[in-house]
Formats: sequence, structure tokens, C-alpha cells
Amino acid sequence: MEHRSSFLGGPARRDWIVLAVVMALGLLVPSVLNRGLIFIAGLVWINAVFGLSFNLLFGLSGVLSFGQAMFFAAGAYAAAVFTQSLGWPFLPAWIMAAAAGGLLAAVVGAVALRRSEGVYFAILTLSFAELLHLLITNTGMLGRNDGLSGLARPVLSLGAARLDLGQGDNFYYFIVIACGAMIAAIRFVIGTAFGRALQALKQDPERAEFLGIPVRLHRLVIFTIAGMMTAAAGALVAPWAQIVTPELAHWSNSTNPILYTLLGGSAYFWGPALGAVLLSAVFYVTRTLVGVSDLVTGLLLLSVVLAMPGGVLGLLARMTRGKGRP
Repeated sequence: MEHRSSFLGGPARRDWIVLAVVMALGLLVPSVLNRGLIFIAGLVWINAVFGLSFNLLFGLSGVLSFGQAMFFAAGAYAAAVFTQSLGWPFLPAWIMAAAAGGLLAAVVGAVALRRSEGVYFAILTLSFAELLHLLITNTGMLGRNDGLSGLARPVLSLGAARLDLGQGDNFYYFIVIACGAMIAAIRFVIGTAFGRALQALKQDPERAEFLGIPVRLHRLVIFTIAGMMTAAAGALVAPWAQIVTPELAHWSNSTNPILYTLLGGSAYFWGPALGAVLLSAVFYVTRTLVGVSDLVTGLLLLSVVLAMPGGVLGLLARMTRGKGRP
């Protein structure tokens, strides 16, 4: 119960302060790290949004999806097509990429939530993600198996002002601000009456339905919001990595936000973000050792399941309570 109430936000002021501090630290990264680590830091911000968006489903509303990679890939490919093929400015393309992810989530959710729930829903979302993966690999405009490469960093046009995000660390700063805004939006949703209703239906859907909460509609809405946020994060990775490939829609990419959430702690708002940082550190340290990163990841998850069922933040909370006792 304590973990659930913690996910509902705990002191909201604390979460906003943490976000402000983390963003301030994130903006200082280019002054202390080299270009390679700055690139990793940008991916960590994007992955943190990926994990937090997934936890809107899993931790808040009790909906398990194995197909979040489809929305991540949809956002990435939409941003690439809108900016490179159609020549759209980046900001409208980014907004439309997020909208495309939300629309896809609404369609998938309308079908999947009507037909199944629980594990069956998770498998159905995985099936939809694999369908999108196959569609991408067989579409010439999307580069088939090779994907789309050589994506240019965008130029922001704000009236008379222009900001070239390809210069220096400008795009990294944009990622920090954009991801910070998305994290703030996710935190806002959790603190609303809608978020509290989702927590109620997670604990007892039948009772929530009896009390007048439209369970299926609420789940569809949060599934759509999560898909939109995930697509917005994917749209940032396209120009940041300057390449998009079908692997973004592969089932293995759908496991990443699950890993972030379980490792950090699904019952805590910042759990998925912490999980993204930890796993990114593991992948970076073991990047030159073939197969070692997968082994370490598996051992970490085994440790979480057996010794830290509440994730790292759950372990820290138990340790803190233990020290506070006489």
C-alpha cells in the first residue's frame, strides 16, 4: 500500500523540485562530459520519458503492454518522413509525430481493450507491434531493413529567430527541455482526478465500474496518452541518432521500458527514470564486451525479482525506514 500511495505522487512539491534539479544538472552535462557521453545523456533523457510513459499504464492503471515499441518507432519514422521527405519544420513535425503515435494507440487500444485484458492484452499489443515491424521492413519509402539514415539535425524557426540545433550542443539542450516538459506533463496527469480514478480501477476494476468510473474508456484514454508521449520521445531520437531502423519497432525494444520500470521501481514516479539511468550505465560500461551487457541485465533483473521486488527505490525506502526505527 505504501508503494501505491507513493506512486500517486507523494508530496507533489517534492517531485517538481526533483524535476527542476535534474533538469538543471542535465543542462550542465555539456560542460563536464565529452561528446560521446553527451550523446548517451541525450538518449537517457529520451529513454526516461519512454519508461515513465510505460509506467502510466503499468504502475498507474495496471495495464501491461508489450507493444510500446510500435509507438516509439511510429514517432521516430513520422518525424523522419515529415522533416526529411516532406520538408516540414521540426516543431510541427514533432507535434504531428506525437499525434500519429496517439492516433495509433487509440486504434490499437480500441481493438485490444475491447477484446481482451491482462496477459491477453499484453500479447495482443505485442502482435500489433510485430505487425508494424513487418510493415516497416517491407515499405520502400521507410528504407525497408536499412531504415532511414543521414537524417539532418533540424533548425528551429521561431518567427524571425532561427536556432540551428545541429550546431554545438544545441540539440542536447532542446532534448533536456522537451523531455523535462513531457515528464512534467506525465506528473500532472498522475496528480489529476483522472489519475486517481485510474489508480482506483487498477486496484479493483469491478468496484470502480460500480462506482461509476468507465473502466474501459479510462484505460483507452491513458493508453492513448502513453502512446502519444512515447511517440514524442521516439521523434526526438530520430534526428539525435540521425538514423531510424526497424529495430525501433522490434519486440526487444518493447522490453526496455519494462526493464527500466522494474529496476527502478514501478511504485515510484521516478523509478523508470532511475532504471533508464542505471541500465544505460551498464550498457555503456559493457559496450565493448560482447554478450556481457545482456548477462549483466539478466542478473540485475533476477536480483530485482528475488531480492528487490520494489526495485532500487523500494530497497532504498525500506533501508531508510529501517534506519529510522529505534
